[in-house]
Amino acid sequence: MLRPADIDRIRNDFPILDREVGGQRLVYLDSGATAQKPRQVIDAIDEFYQRRNAAVHRGAHQLAVEATDAFEAGREAVAAFVGAAADEVCWTKNATEALNVVALGMAHASAGLGGAEAQRFRLGPGDSIVVTEMEHHANLIPWQQTAALTGAQLRWLPLTDDGQLDLTELDTIVDETTKVLAFTHVSNVLGTINPVERLVERARAVGAYTVLDACQSVPHLPVNLHDLDVDFAAFSGHKMLGPTGIGALYGRSELLNALPPVITGGSMITTVDMESAAFMPAPQRFEAGTQPIAEIVGLHAAVDFLGYYGMEELAAHEAQIAARLIDGIGQIPGIRRIGPPADEASIAAVSFDVDGVHAHDVGQVLDSRGIAVRVGHHCAQPLHRRYGLTATTRASASVFTTEADCDAFLAALAEVRPFFGLA
Repeated sequence: MLRPADIDRIRNDFPILDREVGGQRLVYLDSGATAQKPRQVIDAIDEFYQRRNAAVHRGAHQLAVEATDAFEAGREAVAAFVGAAADEVCWTKNATEALNVVALGMAHASAGLGGAEAQRFRLGPGDSIVVTEMEHHANLIPWQQTAALTGAQLRWLPLTDDGQLDLTELDTIVDETTKVLAFTHVSNVLGTINPVERLVERARAVGAYTVLDACQSVPHLPVNLHDLDVDFAAFSGHKMLGPTGIGALYGRSELLNALPPVITGGSMITTVDMESAAFMPAPQRFEAGTQPIAEIVGLHAAVDFLGYYGMEELAAHEAQIAARLIDGIGQIPGIRRIGPPADEASIAAVSFDVDGVHAHDVGQVLDSRGIAVRVGHHCAQPLHRRYGLTATTRASASVFTTEADCDAFLAALAEVRPFFGLA
């Protein structure tokens, strides 16, 4: 467990936490959208541009060698952080792109691209793709598109009233026709931690590939992708204290090397003639064009920062924050929280509806008190529709969130309905 001195030291590394909003101390509770950056990340990017900026894998000069070394060191560090091998981690601009690479890669295979090796991914009429009702649009719409392109049927696992996956019909929904089971590790709206082992076990039983959205788990929980036994996974750098513009696709090596790339061009080929091209093995086959080198250097610094404190300790700290938020929200009249019961494990992402007040108005009142939260459907419209809502307010924490932040948020939240003249 982190000590108070550890929390103070962590907070001191985030320059933005020193600023005020509207004359009040910034309370940042929007880490589910993007996390703030420690000075170690900012300094690493700055140092790269000042001392080592060059294209990677292309030049013979000293700067190019140093930039390439930094580029690949970042891959090795991120791979180790999520329990993967370096050649199983491919850079993308974000997690959305990574999920599209898998979904549309399978669509390309179904159209005959990629040769014999890619035919393992072929989808067509009579096949099914299964997602869940709690998915972020990034892990839903690509599969809608792939289903439309291939003729496969799209199915989904529904939600329960208390914010968890309803697995009573798991064996019926994920059946022998299922070729892909794509699901989120942790809901970005509800904070629910899904039973990965059970879902993977069912997918394995019917020979389906598993695709994990790990965007909300990698920043907040210890994650080992080999232990989770998924086939593919995606996560983003900016939610785990790293810079924007960098994400990662994980895949089993033999699967990545069989999956047709969907973004093609320079740096990912072995030979090209005027009629055809041959592609490099993974990870380079998915890294066309100039890569976000400085962002990868920054992400390396971010995983070093998280690793210094330890994900077990950081997760325990955030669990305390989650409990404080859930308990406090439950004591304020006129507020309906959507999500798992308080005694179920979840991350510190808490969404709620304030009776009689639109989420955007809630956000404005909180912002006037220096408190940053997310409002809207959080890129999860089907989930909100399931609970009869169009929008919610979400408070989401990170490693730098304190109990004082929670208390300031709860005090301001208690003022929202009275502000609008509601009892």
